[in-house]
Amino acid sequence: MAPGPRAQWRPGLGYWVTVSRSLRHPFRGSRRFFRSEEDRSPTRRKSKQPKLRQSRFSVEAMLDAPDTTDARPGLRLRVIGLAVAGLFALLGLRLWALTVLQAPAAAHAVTANQIRVVSVAPVRGLLLDRYANPLVNNVVTEQITLSRLAAQQHPAVVGRLAALIGQTTAQVDATIADTRFSLYKPVPILSDAPLSDILYIKEHQDDFPGVTSVATTQRHYPQGELPGPAQTGYPAAQSLGYVSTINSAELKAQSSQGYQAGDAFGQSGLELQYESELRGVPGRQQLEVDSRGRVAGTLKTTPATPGDNIVTNIDTNLQQVADNALATQVGALRNSFDPQCNNKSGCYPGATGGAVIVMSPQTGAVYAMSSFPTYNPKVWVGGITTAQYAALSNPDNNQPSLNRAIAGVYTPGSTFKLNTATAALDTGLWAPNTTYDDTGSFTIPGCKPGGAGCAPLHNSEGEGGFGYINISTALTVSSDDFFYNLGAQFYDQRATYGQTPIQDQAAQYSLGQLTGIDLPYEVRGRVDSQAERVKLHALSPIGFPNTYWYTGENVQMAFGQAATVITPIEQAVAYSTFANGGTRYAPQVAAAIVSPTGQVVKRFSPQVTGHVGLAPAVYQAMLAGFTGAVQSPNGTAFGAFQGLNFPGGLAGKTGTADTVAGKDATAWFVGFGPTADPQYVVVCVIDQAGYGAAAAAPVVRTMFDYLASHPVTAPAVPPTQQVIQSTSPVALPTTTTPATGAG
Repeated sequence: MAPGPRAQWRPGLGYWVTVSRSLRHPFRGSRRFFRSEEDRSPTRRKSKQPKLRQSRFSVEAMLDAPDTTDARPGLRLRVIGLAVAGLFALLGLRLWALTVLQAPAAAHAVTANQIRVVSVAPVRGLLLDRYANPLVNNVVTEQITLSRLAAQQHPAVVGRLAALIGQTTAQVDATIADTRFSLYKPVPILSDAPLSDILYIKEHQDDFPGVTSVATTQRHYPQGELPGPAQTGYPAAQSLGYVSTINSAELKAQSSQGYQAGDAFGQSGLELQYESELRGVPGRQQLEVDSRGRVAGTLKTTPATPGDNIVTNIDTNLQQVADNALATQVGALRNSFDPQCNNKSGCYPGATGGAVIVMSPQTGAVYAMSSFPTYNPKVWVGGITTAQYAALSNPDNNQPSLNRAIAGVYTPGSTFKLNTATAALDTGLWAPNTTYDDTGSFTIPGCKPGGAGCAPLHNSEGEGGFGYINISTALTVSSDDFFYNLGAQFYDQRATYGQTPIQDQAAQYSLGQLTGIDLPYEVRGRVDSQAERVKLHALSPIGFPNTYWYTGENVQMAFGQAATVITPIEQAVAYSTFANGGTRYAPQVAAAIVSPTGQVVKRFSPQVTGHVGLAPAVYQAMLAGFTGAVQSPNGTAFGAFQGLNFPGGLAGKTGTADTVAGKDATAWFVGFGPTADPQYVVVCVIDQAGYGAAAAAPVVRTMFDYLASHPVTAPAVPPTQQVIQSTSPVALPTTTTPATGAG
């Protein structure tokens, strides 16, 4: 048989066989099956097989067999290529943005990470008295500092340094951790360091890594107090104020002014009031630091500009006389038994504190301002200790840092009669020559005998009636009965004179008002009224339960009692306004601002803040009364001023204000002179001291004794450099002992 197209030779069989291809296996591919023609004979009976149902779906369609679907490798390559090209394009765009668009910002950021700008503290300006004597200046001193990084790397240095300078390790650690100090400057550990400590550190530098000594300036107080009770303090301490390291709250508030951690900042008094002038202009130092914040070097330094000097109106010697007179009198009162206090059971006056102010009624210039108890602001230099701070702030010590001249409030007593007399004469309620029968006892009109609050009111202890007196005599003898009557008449005639004629007059004199003195933390006084009682009741319903206002309340207010309280500076402004004829000036402690080279930057002119209308007849009637209080034998202060030889004579007013039951009264005296052309107003108040004539008037007497022979002269503006640069205190003045008053 001839072989066909599908025939294959089978060696084992010896003949040709035909080969047929089976269907493609969907999973295992195609196979070849060999069989003979006989095997495929139609007569051959096939073996019985199980029946299979025919599938109705295509396996090829489901599996996309390679030999039935066209492969597309070119399309896939193109898609992948486009994706890769897009990624490279994005990378290129980002690279271009970094190298071109963001390059300046990146360079600045790198530079900022490498450079730190710190301020260079300027030399602080001086505080001078009116004659250019330095009240506060600066001295160069050595300061021991410690690097924070060195303290971290060498912990043992903290203990060694603490032992050397007499501190505990905890104290040094607390100083290092103090956030007030810059992170990029060594931390000051000890100011005004002893030379022996500095030399020891230099000789043992290996034991003190990161410890250095640097020259710096610090506040210095060159003046001294007079020998006596005030000598532990410093002249005008509360008015001058003090300086310490700026705290976080101040740093945040002053961020726009370029302050940095560790800078000095005025905390009170003139140091705070004129902080911007005294501070100067800080310099700038660019420090190069590494990635760990360590200073590697200095790139550039811009020197600081020293602060301006403040020439004050204070007369240093007069200030010392005031300080010592007040302290001496307080000591004498505390050691003198007063049989009149505590309902005549007697007591030793507490004399807890007081103030003295000497002021020009013609300009408002403050020549002296004392507050007792006092202190020496040098305790703040180099950092105040915990014990020192507790002594200053403890109420048991009567708060020596409080400036009672501007922040102490006291019931004015009879010194308030200035306001009631002015209101009565100015409104026409009373005429200068109209008399009143002072019987020594006053019953509030409309009161029923035995009714609540209707007990008769009397003149001061030991005083009977003065008979028929006019307003001048009433001021001279300080008749309470006379002023009770004025208070009652004002209340009864409210339809004619208004609801608050006395309060309105007091406001014109400055009582209950801020005076505008150039010192921080001035407190506003309060003149009693129904409106004020409503405010007080809202603040303390238990402390101030009554808000009504009847005749009795108006009577109490008319002679300076009840809820009226004022500050000594308000009192000084009020009597200065009367003394000069009605012009109210803002008190001024500073006279001028002067540059470090002596150039006058600014002169402070008198600042008029109001006027009081004083007709000549009104003024003369009241002046006669105030003059009589000092010069007339019937005057309340006559005994205290006997023998005083002050050119032109004096006028004044005593005040005795009852306060707390069981404690002595608050004592006041206000004096001014010469009477024809007043140049000085002197105010003294002592809390829990007794009668004004006996407790406060002697202090004012001492002041006028000194002024009689040591008048205040014109300020030295511009000052001479020789005086400014002096480091010696001014010569102590000759003073007299405070006189003993009577009545």
